[in-house]
Amino acid sequence: MDLLQQIVERAKSNKQRIVLPEALEERTLTAADRVLADDVADIILIGNPGEIKSLADKLGLTHVGKATIIDPENNPKSEEYAALLTELRKKKGMTIEQARELVKNPLYLGCMIIKTEGADGQISGALSTTGDTLRPALQIIKCAPGISCVSGGLLLISKQKQFGEDGVLVVGDVAVTPMPDANQLAQIAVCTAQTAKSVAGFAEPRVAMLSFSTKGSAKHEVVDKVVEATRLAKEAAPELKIDGELQADAALVPSVGAKKAPGSDIAGKANVLVFPNLEVGNIGYKLVQRLGDAIAIGPILQGIARPVNDLSRGCSVDDIYYMVAITACQAMDAKG
Repeated sequence: MDLLQQIVERAKSNKQRIVLPEALEERTLTAADRVLADDVADIILIGNPGEIKSLADKLGLTHVGKATIIDPENNPKSEEYAALLTELRKKKGMTIEQARELVKNPLYLGCMIIKTEGADGQISGALSTTGDTLRPALQIIKCAPGISCVSGGLLLISKQKQFGEDGVLVVGDVAVTPMPDANQLAQIAVCTAQTAKSVAGFAEPRVAMLSFSTKGSAKHEVVDKVVEATRLAKEAAPELKIDGELQADAALVPSVGAKKAPGSDIAGKANVLVFPNLEVGNIGYKLVQRLGDAIAIGPILQGIARPVNDLSRGCSVDDIYYMVAITACQAMDAKG
């Protein structure tokens, strides 16, 4: 069974309630129908019920009727949500009138449903920008305890089975924070390890903090940042297996790891890679994807108290289907 199917099976084993606020987008509704047909998750669609039914009929979808549909223009909980949103944002000057309008916005409404424990996660981005997806999540759901930095993890599936876990690596950050400081980088490490457990199913994440230096082979302030981030991550998560700073070959290749970082529990055995900044992470994974013919799944947003994930506007039905399963696995983990 490949990794994606394993993720789907884990989602099926403990069904979560996932909000799809872009219910009138054809790929999204088609993916929702497939999720419901396969019993992967319980789906909450936001949109006009008549328009959703009409689109489902047009597309020949037969399982959309199993979804819970919430009409943002005729929602009996609108006033309750508006009052709560006003309270959450009062320090930012939110008025009840502004809140009443915002809770009609499907992206905000979905986050309010999660905040009030009516759902477990949300996915958007087939129509919306990353900023539009993240803004209500950070304003309403907020970051997980001890986390102030949202990041993007990614599953990299290589044909080179000797690396990571049978060719699977989890990497971060590839999507959100351009120049993390040492504290933010430590948070990214902890969150990426958590993604490795909750989504990739790694029993034991082994985290390498990447740099152009291995154990003092080069001196520079950017190397010092990685060393400090490693220390902070160990302090924040003492149970986490982590080492750094390590060059990529020292992290992945046993013979190189033994030579460059003798005595390290991680060198040559890493299955989680943490990049020193977003530029390196984004370029690095795309090179591996294109030149190494690896499969890249994500980004998977990390650090939010309940999972809210972002899709590419060029996403496929398959992308949405699997992101529902990924979000469900994150939701299970978030509940502890």
